[in-house]
Amino acid sequence: MKIETEAERADTLSALLSGRFPDERGRYGPFGGRYVPETLIPAHERLERGVRRWLADREFCAELERELHDWVGRPTALSPAPHLSRRWAARVWLKREDLAHTGAHKINNAIGQALLARRLGARRIVAETGAGQHGVASAAACARVGLPCTVYMGELDMERQAPNVGRMKLLGAKVVPVTSGDRTLRAAIDEALRDWVGDPNGTYYLLGSAVGGHPYPYLVRELQSVIGREARAQIQEKAGGLPDAVFACVGGGSNAIGLFHPFLGDESVEIIGVEAGGRSAGLGDNAASLVSGRPGVLHGSYSYLLQNEDGQIQETHSISAGLDYPGVGPEHSLLRALGRVRYVSASDAEALEAVKECCECEGILPALESAHALAAAKLWAAEHPAGKILIGLSGRGDKDMPTLAQTLLAPGAETAPSASGKWRAPGLSAAKARST
Repeated sequence: MKIETEAERADTLSALLSGRFPDERGRYGPFGGRYVPETLIPAHERLERGVRRWLADREFCAELERELHDWVGRPTALSPAPHLSRRWAARVWLKREDLAHTGAHKINNAIGQALLARRLGARRIVAETGAGQHGVASAAACARVGLPCTVYMGELDMERQAPNVGRMKLLGAKVVPVTSGDRTLRAAIDEALRDWVGDPNGTYYLLGSAVGGHPYPYLVRELQSVIGREARAQIQEKAGGLPDAVFACVGGGSNAIGLFHPFLGDESVEIIGVEAGGRSAGLGDNAASLVSGRPGVLHGSYSYLLQNEDGQIQETHSISAGLDYPGVGPEHSLLRALGRVRYVSASDAEALEAVKECCECEGILPALESAHALAAAKLWAAEHPAGKILIGLSGRGDKDMPTLAQTLLAPGAETAPSASGKWRAPGLSAAKARST
């Protein structure tokens, strides 16, 4: 299926909004699907049946709602950002997933899948993690439901995110360092999948982002959409209407799809996903799959990937471990093709500057991942005076202190100067050319 004309784009967006995607093959238009080892087909099919049954079950939904309220701490706050608003000449609101239990949005998905795994009769859970937040959330959720948890984490990410490694261990999880490949999130996913292949009946794979073979992108989106549902109601109540623009960082894409999805039908709302621009636009220097990549298959799904001319998946770079992944969820790829969401990038330097500004202006230490969204929103505000901006603050930055100690807090360190009001390349112009 190709989406080439305006009519096809309109029809496809209508199908998405009406719930016809993913289709029976797990497709979001041309993207998605289930490209997994034959050994795992029964496990995916069993999970798909479980998702259809339990996400529509009143008792399951009530239990999940109780856990989200009583244990996770939902609803999370929608905070005005008065000092950023004055500095940017805009009206800035922050959706505070950093206030959720364990410090990030990842817990919404983790507790939902852990409850589902228990109903499916799983004896143990495996998970992967990059920045460590999904690993911590999985460890906490497994402790909550009484299932043993093993978390695979790239050796490089374990060095960058040492505080979260300790948290996972304290929560009872076994943390397995991954020394193969790029030693980041992609390699961790590979190892978690190998573990699952060894015991597809007794093991449940708690996937952390909106990627993977069907039904994972759908399941994660459904569990994370609580972010957008809350934010949409909160901003209308507190600010008197819908935002002009919504921003979220995009790695695999779980926090972004959770925030974006309830706004997709609001034509007046501009939606902007911000990828990791890293050091430069060169292949291997960033993790901007939607801005710079091409479609291909990785970890069970057909989506945009960072690959060379021979189709070999490339190593990526981002100062934020949670965005350091060479692919993205298939629903994001569809939204890019439809032009409903605009995808841009922010550099390492811009993210660091955004961390500093948010700390000094609002007394909030954002995760380096979230800082990419802050950096892009600031540039949008310069082009849209008095605009009403909603930014998804996907997590808190405590986990990033080792990285910040080597950058912002290093002796004599200076952040890069602000951009001149234009999107950093590859940015707005590249995203427009590829998504319209």
